[in-house]
Amino acid sequence: MLNIDLKNKVVLVTGVTSGIGAGIAAIFSQAGSVVSGCGRREESHTDVQNFHGKGAEYGRATLYTQTDVTNDDDLKNLVDRTVDKFGKIDFLISNAGANSFQGSKECSDEDFDKNLNLNLRSHWKISQLCEPHLSKSDNGTIVIITSNHAFSTIPGCFPYNTTKTALRGLVQSLAIEWGPKIRAVGVAPGFIETAGTQTWFDSFPDPGAERERTNAFHPSGRIGTSDEVGAFCAFLCSEYGKFMNGTTYLMDGGRSALMQDT
Repeated sequence: MLNIDLKNKVVLVTGVTSGIGAGIAAIFSQAGSVVSGCGRREESHTDVQNFHGKGAEYGRATLYTQTDVTNDDDLKNLVDRTVDKFGKIDFLISNAGANSFQGSKECSDEDFDKNLNLNLRSHWKISQLCEPHLSKSDNGTIVIITSNHAFSTIPGCFPYNTTKTALRGLVQSLAIEWGPKIRAVGVAPGFIETAGTQTWFDSFPDPGAERERTNAFHPSGRIGTSDEVGAFCAFLCSEYGKFMNGTTYLMDGGRSALMQDT
């Protein structure tokens, strides 16, 4: 019987206050890890308390550090606080990011630089800061959350899709340069059930109809959940995922397999 047991492991997850990051943090707590998380919100925010609450539900310790992942000093503080409290880092789940959809003609220099710093550079910098600690683990693993836009995209999604594509190259470089002590793997989710996704549906005149149309794009008949992304990350960090390295796994319910003419 398969049993993903991550007890006594320390995982650092960025962007834990909402969406996919919150789901990842909850799954790792359930699997036995202690979780160090970060986000832009203050410690008193309800979303931060929910993060701590999930850890407490499974009897796991949590640490939260308010962090701007585009700020190098903030990232160093996050890593230092994690090691000071828990003594080590076994896994890094570099998840924090945001949509940046301007289009290649309309995108300003400011928009491009902001996207580059948040959706690409921050993943490299936190990986670099965690490397000395991950190399001491018996299964040091970096999981970088990218997007299905790393494989194919649609009009108007520049410059977001460019950085998400570049993260595939980052995963490859980290794997071949930092192995065998550290593995690097990418996960590229498609449509996932989050508050942001619901906001997207709500922007249409008929949100229910738009949801049904989106579900129909997927051979699975539905969109994914943050828990499913978290469970896959936990598998990748477990003993069963030790041969997974240097590649990015598309997790989109089969959407990319279906030709869509309308």
